[in-house]
Amino acid sequence: MTTRRLSLPRRGLSRRAALLGGGAGLMGLGLAACGSSDEGGSAGASDGGGSAPEGPIKLGYIASWTDGLSMAYLLENRLNALGYEVEHTQISDAGLLYAGLSEGDVDIFPSAWPEVTHAQYMEEYEGSIEDLHAYYEGAKLNLSVPDYVDITSIEELVGQGDRFGGRIVGIEPGAGLTAATQDAVIPGYGLDEEYELVTSSTPAMLTELSSAIDAQEDIVVTLWTPFWANSTYSVKALEDPDGAFGEAEALHFLGRSGFQDDYADVADYLGQISLSDEQYNGLENLVVNEFGEGQEAEAVEAWIEENPDVLPAVEG
Repeated sequence: MTTRRLSLPRRGLSRRAALLGGGAGLMGLGLAACGSSDEGGSAGASDGGGSAPEGPIKLGYIASWTDGLSMAYLLENRLNALGYEVEHTQISDAGLLYAGLSEGDVDIFPSAWPEVTHAQYMEEYEGSIEDLHAYYEGAKLNLSVPDYVDITSIEELVGQGDRFGGRIVGIEPGAGLTAATQDAVIPGYGLDEEYELVTSSTPAMLTELSSAIDAQEDIVVTLWTPFWANSTYSVKALEDPDGAFGEAEALHFLGRSGFQDDYADVADYLGQISLSDEQYNGLENLVVNEFGEGQEAEAVEAWIEENPDVLPAVEG
């Protein structure tokens, strides 16, 4: 297994153009600059008539989004068991990831939010991405505050801007959560004149959240479920009475165009995976907290030992 990180030059490009317009061509530039030297062939073969394509199956995800990270290592374990080599491709934001998937630079996005959060990317790349399976139901975006903050609804943020320093602390600029907060939640609840959405990265947001809690300070952050941070930090999701964040959605495995034909056995196996809240949270907690960076594969092995009957058996 190899890991490569892809990023794109931004010179001369607006943020929106880089994420939503011409993303596929830019992704090609990113790959040319950061290409992998992995040349191995696939050890497995599709059941769909003929051999699978040469080379490893490429899993593309944003490493700081730990649902994708956790599921990527779970899939690596299962794909290895099926006889396939795997390559991890870490990409800087959602727009580039969907563009890479549509161009075939990535084979699988292991944990996508295509129904609501990333619906704009699914529409943009319609016909170039295959929906392989929904493995988890009930994912939801939210604004959260520490438990000690005496408000329970987004509505109650109105008139409280000074208390929170006029900031809502967000994650990556290209995230669907960022777009929903900026385009729907802030204007929908009339927070425009009091609050600025400050974006950077998921780790930076969590650092600010942790520091604020340690100091018992007021803070509003963008969060989501399922996510390990909801149980690690003492936070509560604010009610969204107007439904500005949209309905709950499922988390999906997405594939590049033609993936199901090329890897029929893999597509069939992925279609049998279904995780509950407890199972998913246990996996993510092991990967992120109990084992940590560099020991993701060991975390997955531990989770499989603890949950021997959750995943479908690998034949052979």
